[in-house]
Amino acid sequence: MQLFTDEIIRDLLATSLQTATADQNGWRNISETGGADEGRFTAFLTFKNLEHSVIEDVKRIRKHPLVNPLIPIYGFVYDVKSGGLIEVPEATAAGQAAAQSI
Repeated sequence: MQLFTDEIIRDLLATSLQTATADQNGWRNISETGGADEGRFTAFLTFKNLEHSVIEDVKRIRKHPLVNPLIPIYGFVYDVKSGGLIEVPEATAAGQAAAQSI
């Protein structure tokens, strides 16, 4: 989701529903048939920086009134190649549990 923008994916889907390709000139459709304008109205939730996105998500969850402040929240990125999780330290720091008062 960080390799393209909403605008790019919307334009691709408007002209074709086949798998697109990317090269030195950017994204392009292999076929220009069978597209659907409905894709232009979808928010694909793309992002430019994966770690920043995780940090923002953890902060949003931490501030939510239905999330108990005593529960810690962690931020990780899934590594597609290794299948492992990579912690985003700034996200985990933002999700620290509140100190419990006695």
